[in-house]
Amino acid sequence: MAAAVRIGLICVVFFISSIGWLILAGVTEHRTQQQSSVLDERVGGLWGNPQLQTPPQLSAEWTTEERVRSTVLQNGKEVEVARLEPVQHSEAQGVAATSVDVQLHSDLRRKGLMWYSLYDVGFRGVWRYQHRLPVAAQLVVAFQFPDAAGVYDDFSFVVDGTDFTATSSAENGLVKAVVPVQPGQELQISVAYESRGRDSWAYAPAKGTSIHKDFVLRLHTDFSDIDFPEQSLSPSERAPDEAGYALIWRFAHLVTGQSIGVLTPQRLQPGELAGELALSAPVSLGFFFAVLFLLATLRGIDIHPINYLLLAGAFFAFHLLFAYTADRLPVELAFALASATSIALVVSYLRLVVSNRFAFLEAALAQLVYLVGFSLAHFWKGWTGLTITLLAILTLAAVMQLTGRVKWSELLAQRPARPAPTP
Repeated sequence: MAAAVRIGLICVVFFISSIGWLILAGVTEHRTQQQSSVLDERVGGLWGNPQLQTPPQLSAEWTTEERVRSTVLQNGKEVEVARLEPVQHSEAQGVAATSVDVQLHSDLRRKGLMWYSLYDVGFRGVWRYQHRLPVAAQLVVAFQFPDAAGVYDDFSFVVDGTDFTATSSAENGLVKAVVPVQPGQELQISVAYESRGRDSWAYAPAKGTSIHKDFVLRLHTDFSDIDFPEQSLSPSERAPDEAGYALIWRFAHLVTGQSIGVLTPQRLQPGELAGELALSAPVSLGFFFAVLFLLATLRGIDIHPINYLLLAGAFFAFHLLFAYTADRLPVELAFALASATSIALVVSYLRLVVSNRFAFLEAALAQLVYLVGFSLAHFWKGWTGLTITLLAILTLAAVMQLTGRVKWSELLAQRPARPAPTP
């Protein structure tokens, strides 16, 4: 078979295999989305959703009597009279100081092809209020839970020493308390609860940009994988402790519209990983075919395009087996099982096609590098592109060194490939 025809047929095998991987990637993505659409709602109902806590909303309400003039008809004449009518006033108020303590406990759970970053949270907030209006008023304290459909245990709601826990009714996740205040009076608002959520926990000091004085938020975690949401404030202090990390946000006079919070630890998603591996599989197969063809050409070994087709099937077996075991087994175990199966298929086949030495040494090493090593790079986000670059450069360097003195026109035109040795 002419070299050009052989190369063309190998390219056809490569493109057919690539189509198969694209189909597998699409099927895996569909399975992942199908599971996610069903499980997200279930997990949210059982465990909760991302939580964003806000401080109590305060408003002062008072009544004044104002003289109102009106015209009435008396004895056939219009007469102007004056009377006093009550007028309701309401003005939003802000807190004078904030002290919040949060305990986060990570609880990762897996369902099918999805890992869910769940957590338990213990919240305690203390806010100080000073009544600066010159009139006595009724202070309305409205506390909004971060998730109206969430579960809150050991809830406590105390305003100015009065416990409103039992008397407050939660409507749409909102509880209220009303206390009288006098000009210059200071009082304390305390809220505590235990709850659970997923993915992230955050505290928004206010809606929009505002001024915050004497602000302290202490957050303790039992995990060391700390990350922060976008457009959030970084902590003033950060130190490891026995369980995880102790984070403190401390500000004397802060003007901001950003929130404060952390992202809970995330695990590698099996469904996403299987899809990414299938999409990048043609790259690793291309490297493997190139090295295999080069070695066979230099040594005069006859490896038929049909052999390349079956080798591509062994590569495809890796991704197929991983895609359908990643939701049943731990990801690491599924990856090891798929790798061992694919390598066993390739080595046992090339042992019959070429020789034991070629199968166990050159082919097995190339598969370890271009299939297993390349796939392992997907376990670390951000390293896949660099891995491809390094593999391409190293492969190019090896090919250049091995073929630097080869006269390709003579090798491909005049030197027929010898048949593969009989094992």
